[in-house]
Amino acid sequence: MLDLKAAADKPVKSYSLGMKQRLGLARAILARPELLILDEPTNGLDPAGLKQIRELMALLCREYGITVLVSTHILSEIESIVDTVGMIHHGELLKEVSMAEIRETGRAYIELSVPDTRKAAYVLTEMGYGNFRIFDNEKIRIYDRKASPQEISKTLALNEVEIIGIGKVSESLEDYFLKMTEEVRDND
Repeated sequence: MLDLKAAADKPVKSYSLGMKQRLGLARAILARPELLILDEPTNGLDPAGLKQIRELMALLCREYGITVLVSTHILSEIESIVDTVGMIHHGELLKEVSMAEIRETGRAYIELSVPDTRKAAYVLTEMGYGNFRIFDNEKIRIYDRKASPQEISKTLALNEVEIIGIGKVSESLEDYFLKMTEEVRDND
């Protein structure tokens, strides 16, 4: 399951970090536990190894009924495979929430990259979009659900606002976590 047969005759001390991660995971699942607790299971893995471990965790849950608890700081690696997330900040559980709820309540926005944010902001205001924020003097996030990238880019072009990039973005698990921890800081 973890593609270690080719390395079976090699001493473990010669294994790469990724191979050692896979070996540790193999040892853990041999006993077919009901609960598998993994701490940074994708540390040291290449993209193919990341994909393999994500698929394995999903398989363990789906086919073998094993509950997998993953502790990680790299939220983007696991958001596509987990059902439920527990947000821990400074050792305290802030919230336990399903990924479906995060996706439903998450803010989608249009991110616009322009060299002249002041001119773009003026045109956006004239278009009736008041719910936007400027970041790093070159990015604007437009939070109006009715806004379309096509309409915005067309109007900006007609008003001679140069566009470097534009696209629709959905709030990620990392965005959600940062928002949660920001709220905790604001309430302290």
